[in-house]
Amino acid sequence: MAAYGIGRITVAVCAALALAGCEEGSFLAPQNGADGAEPRLSSETRTVEQDVEAPEVFQANENGLWDGRPSLGGVWVAYPGVKDPERVIIRNESNGQFVIGALFDRERENPGPKLMVSADAASAIGLVAGQPTMMKVTALRKAEVPVDPPAPKKTAALKAPETIEAEPLEPLAAAAAAIDKAESTAAKKAGDITPAAAKSSPLSKPYVQIATFSGEANAKRTVDKLKKAGITAITKKRTSGSKTNWSVLGGPASTTAERDAILKKVKGLGYSDAYFVAN
Repeated sequence: MAAYGIGRITVAVCAALALAGCEEGSFLAPQNGADGAEPRLSSETRTVEQDVEAPEVFQANENGLWDGRPSLGGVWVAYPGVKDPERVIIRNESNGQFVIGALFDRERENPGPKLMVSADAASAIGLVAGQPTMMKVTALRKAEVPVDPPAPKKTAALKAPETIEAEPLEPLAAAAAAIDKAESTAAKKAGDITPAAAKSSPLSKPYVQIATFSGEANAKRTVDKLKKAGITAITKKRTSGSKTNWSVLGGPASTTAERDAILKKVKGLGYSDAYFVAN
């Protein structure tokens, strides 16, 4: 390393560290690609600060060499005649790889390529130790670059909702009255124990006595069960002394055949004690 002027390069590295403190980024770590700067908005144009190449400041397009030995200072190249350290992009023209690093003055020239490459820079761009490789080294400068605003996303047009015509509702009072009337009619029919068919039936015992309950609710549940099975049934309230019960009767039947069919169905449902009665 003495042959390349290690003392001067060490001083130059220290200068680069000071330069790195003033600028974004660092020369000490490989950086593949451009800096990830945050975009800044102005009142008219959207811009982003990024590195741009400045060949007018420095550019060398020639062979470079890494001698294979470790080197101090991270990612850098040295070239004769450089007055001040520069921030540069270092490209390996043979494979397209590049890295951002520092440019220093090379104090002493030796036979071979003028560009001397550090170990870290060589590793970043794929240089083989001791093998001259075509390189391109260009100075970088920070600049505000305009960025086109993103195109607005198109949204699908929404169809207008279908018009729904409002229908007037029946007044609540009238609706409640209609419900009360219907319930009253149904209750009257359910409690009717002397239908016209019974009065006109030629049979002396047109009904089938099915069951007797001490509670009216049980009697009504049995009537509902029989109706679901296709058997017409009614309840009959009976009072004897201080006791009241409700009988469930099937019918009335107009013919003996109809009455026999009712009895058969009732016994099929489990009411085996059923028998004929007048009312």
